[in-house]
Amino acid sequence: MAEFYIENFGCRAARADGEAVSDRLRAAGLSEGHAAGAEVVVVNTCSVTAEADRAARAFIRRTHRNNPAARIVVTGCYAQRAPEELAALAGVSAVVGNSHKALAPEIVLNLADGDIARANLSSTTSKLVPLRSLVVPDAAGTAPIWADDLFAHSFIEEAQLVPGAQTRPNLKIQEGCGNRCTFCVIPQTRGSSRSLNAEAIMRQVEGFVAAGGIELVLSGINLGRWGRDLPGAGNAPRTLAALVRRILESTGLPRLRLSSIEPMDWDAELIALMAEFGESSKTSRLARHAHLPLQSGSDAVLRRMHRRYRPWHYANKVEALLKAAGDDLTLGADVMVGFPGETDAEFEETLAFVRSLPFGYLHLFPFSPRPGTKGWALHAERPVAARLVDERMAALRQLAAEKSMAHRARFVGRGLECISLHTPDALAARNLTSALSENFLPLEIEGRFAANQLLTVCTTGMNSEGALQAERVAAS
Repeated sequence: MAEFYIENFGCRAARADGEAVSDRLRAAGLSEGHAAGAEVVVVNTCSVTAEADRAARAFIRRTHRNNPAARIVVTGCYAQRAPEELAALAGVSAVVGNSHKALAPEIVLNLADGDIARANLSSTTSKLVPLRSLVVPDAAGTAPIWADDLFAHSFIEEAQLVPGAQTRPNLKIQEGCGNRCTFCVIPQTRGSSRSLNAEAIMRQVEGFVAAGGIELVLSGINLGRWGRDLPGAGNAPRTLAALVRRILESTGLPRLRLSSIEPMDWDAELIALMAEFGESSKTSRLARHAHLPLQSGSDAVLRRMHRRYRPWHYANKVEALLKAAGDDLTLGADVMVGFPGETDAEFEETLAFVRSLPFGYLHLFPFSPRPGTKGWALHAERPVAARLVDERMAALRQLAAEKSMAHRARFVGRGLECISLHTPDALAARNLTSALSENFLPLEIEGRFAANQLLTVCTTGMNSEGALQAERVAAS
């Protein structure tokens, strides 16, 4: 049986893509192995920063060095943005942009050795003809490339999601983005916003529940825009809030979690669901966890970024969410440092704004100029010195750590609902189980528990890494 291996880079939505490819390959008869011995290695790339590009190239080179016989298939955002660049790397056998990601499983099968049950794979096309090929210097043959700007084959036909290697799997229901922020390359690498239809989503949720699934994460590139591109027909939901209500009212899913949603897409109806199925429920079925990308706390910087909100808009959304979900809500955000022209005063505005809100965690990024974006030109005109970026990142990291520890410390000595996860061997050896609370707090529970169990625990302390320590009280 031929082996494959998938290395995922980037966001939840990208990981969901990788999981879908993996599911299709297993269903077709391949086994999942390790990069060092697999016949085909799939590299699912990110391209949101130059560092993401560098990490993908480094992994490809390392894989080819350690497993020179492996056929390397590169897909994802970097493959969409610069396919020829990747096709020229030693060991790369095919490049599949996001525009053709649905074809990735069949392309991998065609490259794999062994007797593959191709009949088990539902092919999206009868002829896998590459759009173009690149003659690779110092290598035999050419590297075929599938990538264009039509994105006609971007949604992967997913196998039924079940709790397995991923206890809390991502169900990607939306693809692409049309916001055109000046720093972002996503519209180039994933195209405009497109939604998975409600019927397909409901089938996945119902199948997940039937398989014993407990927590499902809805994800997307711009999740809050789900449904707006779908045709109006009957009673089918066409907003994210309507979809969430249908899932919670018509299925027995114990817990639904929403991934990152833009501030302006937290409308009154979606926020109200936090009160109805979160705070006011005996058992919170809609996780009290909200991730709102911030990027900057400076009005002037947000304007240069072409973000569709201002700091006071953001603060108002947070206030509404806290009122709906209660103080136990865990609030997260992305913050960017060193956007072109960012002054000391503008950065201080960001620090003050972050300090004023009850964030439970922050994802921090230095600005990275991406070719083809307006930010690329802005960076050429008004770059922020690397020394200043490093200093500002350090200041934000310290503030983020303080806020995260303060938020988690509030829950010491309290009862929490959680889901048990797959526990690393080192932790299991200490008779502990990894878990995640309903409101997105990492836990280490005394005792050994299988993954995918709903547990009620009482927290007893917090370790130096910020994980809450807990004892089991009861099964939820």
